Amino acid sequence: MEWGGGRREGNIEDRRGMGVGGVGLAGGGIGAVVLAAVGYFVFGINPETTMSVVNGAQQPAAQEGVRGSVSDKEGQFIDVIETSNTDVWGPLLAKHDVNYRPPAAVVLYTQATGTGCGTGQSAMGPFYCPADQKVYLDTSFWNELESRFGAKGEFARAYVISHEIGHHIQSLTGAGDETRRLGARGAESGSVRLELQADCYAGVWARHAPETSGGGIQISKADIEDGLGAAAAVGDDAIQEQAQGRVMPDSFTHGTSAQRMRWFGKGYDAGDPGACDTFGARTL
Repeated sequence: MEWGGGRREGNIEDRRGMGVGGVGLAGGGIGAVVLAAVGYFVFGINPETTMSVVNGAQQPAAQEGVRGSVSDKEGQFIDVIETSNTDVWGPLLAKHDVNYRPPAAVVLYTQATGTGCGTGQSAMGPFYCPADQKVYLDTSFWNELESRFGAKGEFARAYVISHEIGHHIQSLTGAGDETRRLGARGAESGSVRLELQADCYAGVWARHAPETSGGGIQISKADIEDGLGAAAAVGDDAIQEQAQGRVMPDSFTHGTSAQRMRWFGKGYDAGDPGACDTFGARTL
């Protein structure tokens, strides 16, 4: 993937190395963020409330880091991908009468940080907090993505970032209402449809990124294969098989590897967010 000529708006909030005073890193983890997401999207409960209960302690107030452009290559890459999403989604959503506003920031942090949804921890992986409309990312996740899940290449990282921005788009369009209506459990659950739609949005971004960047971003066929590989690697069935040696469909939250690949590919092939109606789809 070539991205060095991509535009950067500097919508980055750098908290790396700041830490979170008084917050341990053992509590909460992935279970906390899953419960928080379910609580918010299904029952309308503030994620901060859910995560506070799970962690057994009051969460600290969200911190503020250094805002603007960053000098390291890793941060610049994230800046380019976030800016490219803005360039893609502004005109695309305008066709659907939706005014695209970028996330409040993409927050880079180390190990743990305060958020509008409670304490964010690196064990959660990248996530979007609807309460403050920020994307949170501990860049050490890239090592996990490659070493544990086998998802290699910069485009795999771009897919992850664009997936989280997809959740921001859902916040703008009110997709959470559909999630609450459908409920939270089972392979056809609202949470699965929400995640697959974000995968589809990542595919739409990939289709339009080169043309909207004026050549500053180039995505090859091999890059798309890396994106499909990343989607497959983080399917619920693949993760469960690796972690516990068996698959439990009733506990799926993001969709199977095949579903994630299918919806990413559908978004890329169509190049149209209208093709990402996972909530209206009879089969996923």
